Amino acid sequence: MKDKLKGVVIAIAAVVALGVGAAFAGAAGGDDDAGEKAITGQALDRAGAAALAETGGGRVTDTEVGDEESYYEVEVTQDGKETDVQLNRAFEVVGTEAEDGDEDEDEDEGSEN
Repeated sequence: MKDKLKGVVIAIAAVVALGVGAAFAGAAGGDDDAGEKAITGQALDRAGAAALAETGGGRVTDTEVGDEESYYEVEVTQDGKETDVQLNRAFEVVGTEAEDGDEDEDEDEGSEN
């Protein structure tokens, strides 16, 4: 009887440990956008206006400060297609990338972010 109880306790402990491990794994790396900081305030207004001017219209659907490719990144959705517009600190366009992966880099890409 003791051996049977011991086996059940070990099995329950293993299941609990797996559940806790999975919860930590999901919290640690489950959301790629978790570390992103959105653009706010006047910077959002300026970045959004610059991105919309670059794309010829659309709707700002996401923003990020300190993107790995530029200082600001603004995602614009137009006619169901997303375009990421990269901006430097002066809100100048330094590159764009359409959702299909084609990249159109402007000449001022070398500007400091």
